[in-house]
Amino acid sequence: MYELIQAGERTYYINCPAKMGIYRTDGNGVYLIDSGNDKEAGKKLLKIINENNWELLAIVNTHSNADHVGGNRLLQERTGCKIISTGIENAFAQYPVLEPSFLYGGYPCKELRNKFLMAEPSAPTGTVETALPKGLEYIRLGGHFFDMIGIRTSDNVCFLGDCVFGENIISKYHLSFIYDVREFLNTLDMVEQLECRLFVPAHAEAAEDIRPLVQVNRDKVYEIIDVLLEICKTPLCFEDILKEIFDRYSLNMDFGQYVLVGSTVRSYLSYLHDEKRLDANFVQNKLLWKTVE
Repeated sequence: MYELIQAGERTYYINCPAKMGIYRTDGNGVYLIDSGNDKEAGKKLLKIINENNWELLAIVNTHSNADHVGGNRLLQERTGCKIISTGIENAFAQYPVLEPSFLYGGYPCKELRNKFLMAEPSAPTGTVETALPKGLEYIRLGGHFFDMIGIRTSDNVCFLGDCVFGENIISKYHLSFIYDVREFLNTLDMVEQLECRLFVPAHAEAAEDIRPLVQVNRDKVYEIIDVLLEICKTPLCFEDILKEIFDRYSLNMDFGQYVLVGSTVRSYLSYLHDEKRLDANFVQNKLLWKTVE
């Protein structure tokens, strides 16, 4: 775990549950791509950096989910490094209560104020549009979160964040978190056409050919769409739809799964409504979703 793997002349990745990247400059300076899920991840990253006599110049966050920015604060406090992402992702990193609040749709109860949904706050110093160093290029990867990006290095290694998930995760959880279904599908189409020497998704194995995994993710999205259209042949409110989804896929509901799967299901409902495939009607003070025949 936390094995450092060289992927190019200047590019490395750290093999762990949420893979991170390292890009080395001409000297001993390095840029980190994401920082793991908590301060313990930050300590392991710092150990790797120190063992290689590197200097951490900045963290480039693909997005602000807690498992990608969790090491930010410790690393910034101990090294004084900069932190860079897109504007809205920087805001979530600076004010991490935004994530569980957004997912829940109100002030999050204590069961949701945990390190899995709410990282320690850090202090972003710039955006990728103006502060990304030479040798790194950002790629917009919409859909999973508000303004997620991927990073391509000068070695033509592409770090993909959470725009695709591993087959093992998809087969276990079925509903990977999606904020915008249309943009998620558009991103899959775009990534499928990218030409890179190596692709490094955060939650899947690094691969020279990303197209098979893209197709697995795409197929699951269309499966979820079909399931929702089947469920909503009878008008149902959101809570009943969510129960049907959990039962269909043998998922176990707790607070974390309620907000993560629930938010994703709401995104699917919005997508299908915008596509005029679901009607939405208020009946006896309930919002009911009904498949358009």
